[in-house]
Amino acid sequence: MTTTPEGLLEGLLVVDKPAGWTSHDVVARVRRVCGTRRVGHAGTLDPMATGVLLLGIGRATKLLTFLVGCDKKYAATVRLGQSTVTDDAEGEVRSAADASGVSRGALDAAVARLTGAIEQVPSAVSAIKIEGRRSYARVRSGEDVRLAARPVTISRFVVRDVRPVGRCLDVDVDVVVSSGTYVRALARDLGAVLEVGGHLTALRRTRVGRFGLADAVALDQLEPGGVVPVRSMGEVARAQFVVHDLSPEEADAVGHGRRIPVARGGEPVVAALAPDGSLVAMLDESRPEARPLVVFASR
Repeated sequence: MTTTPEGLLEGLLVVDKPAGWTSHDVVARVRRVCGTRRVGHAGTLDPMATGVLLLGIGRATKLLTFLVGCDKKYAATVRLGQSTVTDDAEGEVRSAADASGVSRGALDAAVARLTGAIEQVPSAVSAIKIEGRRSYARVRSGEDVRLAARPVTISRFVVRDVRPVGRCLDVDVDVVVSSGTYVRALARDLGAVLEVGGHLTALRRTRVGRFGLADAVALDQLEPGGVVPVRSMGEVARAQFVVHDLSPEEADAVGHGRRIPVARGGEPVVAALAPDGSLVAMLDESRPEARPLVVFASR
């Protein structure tokens, strides 16, 4: 557990978010538990979703910028045969079709079409801003929102189980996706490819980057004055990023924002660690000299 000289917690906290909580609700709870307002998260989970949510506390909030881009793994259930307004179970059904005749071969072929580098149109009820206003707010006010497609990568899309539910099919899947991918939209698109419609009924995030459910703490285990399993920034950086182990002289130079020679070329994001293992800065080493992206000020 890492603390500041003032006794405040600092570092990364991996939480297993429960259903019904927004990501902001979790941040608010952790602020109360840790006694600081300097808490943020790396990647929103919808209220219906559960699983891994990374929280930065203190100076570690600056590290979240680099963790947001990590790939993510999910276990999800897609209901084929119904489309909803929100592309998940929280929205009203807007169309229905008989999906009972969808064969496993057709399902596997549709999954294959949606695997790899694809162009995905985000769900209209996403938090993407359009002219300064969230897309979901525009939808709720009655606007017809159409978002532009964006490139994402679905590196793993595997069907684990298929179950009939009336005229629908519930399909359990595991997916590993790049940052910016909407699993709700993936469920919608799977239904569209099969021409029966589809939406997401369950979602559990099982991993973000190198951090999985085994690293997470249940939210109800966190209480003011209790043990909070915060990981130091140096530990997190060494686990997740390419590392440049600095000499004492280099650590002093980088800590003051000066450039140093790169440890290896072509790396746009490198964690610079002091000899004691603490995180000094995040560097861009894609050029002959390492350029600081963020310097973590000494205490």
